Amino acid sequence: MLAGQNHRQWLWHQRVKWTDRHHKKGTTVAATYAYVSNAGDGDISSYTLDPEGRLTPGARAKAAGEVMPMTVSPDKKMLYAASRGKPFSLHAYSINPGSGALSLVATSPLVESFPYISLDKTGRFLFGASYGGNLVSVNAVAADGRVVPEPLQVIPVGRSAHSIRVDGSNKFVYVPCLGNDQIFQFSFDAKTGRLASNTPAVALMKPMTGPRHFVTSGDNQYLYVLSELMGTVTTFALDEKSGLIKELGTAPGLPADTKLVPGAPRGPVASGVTPRNIDNDVWAADIHLAPNGKFLYISERTNNSIGAFSVDGASGKLTYLSSTPTEKQPRGFAIEAKGRFMVVSGEKSDTISAYAIDQARGALKLLGKAPAGKGANWVEIVSFD
Repeated sequence: MLAGQNHRQWLWHQRVKWTDRHHKKGTTVAATYAYVSNAGDGDISSYTLDPEGRLTPGARAKAAGEVMPMTVSPDKKMLYAASRGKPFSLHAYSINPGSGALSLVATSPLVESFPYISLDKTGRFLFGASYGGNLVSVNAVAADGRVVPEPLQVIPVGRSAHSIRVDGSNKFVYVPCLGNDQIFQFSFDAKTGRLASNTPAVALMKPMTGPRHFVTSGDNQYLYVLSELMGTVTTFALDEKSGLIKELGTAPGLPADTKLVPGAPRGPVASGVTPRNIDNDVWAADIHLAPNGKFLYISERTNNSIGAFSVDGASGKLTYLSSTPTEKQPRGFAIEAKGRFMVVSGEKSDTISAYAIDQARGALKLLGKAPAGKGANWVEIVSFD
């Protein structure tokens, strides 16, 4: 009998052999896998998420130092991960639907350090947003899943661009810039992969909001923007014809009795300047909408929590519900396709957590934990039915 980690590895390899064999025979194997990038270890952990929400660790795929943002192709065949350490690079992996194993297909250079990458709805174009470079880029994706090294476009935007995503129609792209409280608005040509500034080119938010990540509603009527510095979520109406957004309202994402205070943009401290104490700063990170559209969630890194909102589908209005303690410094989390489970990672934690999502109330119930790599920060979940 093998003990401890050796026994778990043996069980994993037996599962891989079984699922690969049945996949080759044409048998459909329903499975869900979670992937977590480990910036400190320079690799990507894989886990099987079973129908009860239990996580089983699998193989780890080598990447490079400071591997952080990831995205999955619409056809679920590829996973892409960007390394923010020099040389800036993009790693493309094929996903084995039977075992969940990742196989490196190619590594391509990137023009800058990207804290966020995403794909258009066709999977033919990869977007990147650079916090330090104050720019965005577009790269073509070849038929075999490889990302073409030479970018189609490199476009200067506002200070500290923190994310970039296309809307549900695949016609418009938005870029929140944390440093100057702007959201850049682009039109997108899905045939050529090119971005063009919309008119107006920028939507302004209130000073010191610090827009970071965002999601669009399932019906593409609303856009929800997370404030890193305030821990709030702002709802925008999205005009389906023009692609322009209009602010409707803002909801707090922290308990009324929170001891946290509004934060400030983080970066290098000038020589001779005493660093400001940031121990009680709001430091929100990630945002995701449940597939049923009824609940929205954010992560907050200072108090190590996941905040939950209810969503009024007709008006887009958000109402704060509760906060759930979670992994230490939770930079990234994800919700599986059917909306039953959430997986949360923590940059300063040695575990990741799986939660059940109450379909009626949106509440989170901890189901279990699994070992994590060093600097675990981004989560992607892929389901094969």
